[in-house]
Amino acid sequence: MAKEDNSFCLGVGMVLGVIGGVIAAVLYAPKSGEETRKNVEDVIVDMAQKYTPEIKQAKRQALNSIDVMRYRLEEQYNKINETIKAKQIAKAKEKESNDYDVN
Repeated sequence: MAKEDNSFCLGVGMVLGVIGGVIAAVLYAPKSGEETRKNVEDVIVDMAQKYTPEIKQAKRQALNSIDVMRYRLEEQYNKINETIKAKQIAKAKEKESNDYDVN
């Protein structure tokens, strides 16, 4: 799971780095405001179309990771509750046995 998390983070970082680099390059280019806005719009649309499959895959991986973590947390929560209940039952039985021994 850790390897998938690292590759996911690397992929997202690369995509964000490319997007940031392209936007910075377009904004610092010596063009008019209208031309720059059009270039930024074109770049964003192109990037969205080009990286849609990767974005969807990253979203699936993130949701899957969340589901796995939720399952693991629920498992741990249930184990803790079972341990607490077992201790309470043991304490009650001990008290009950002590009450019968006194009489």
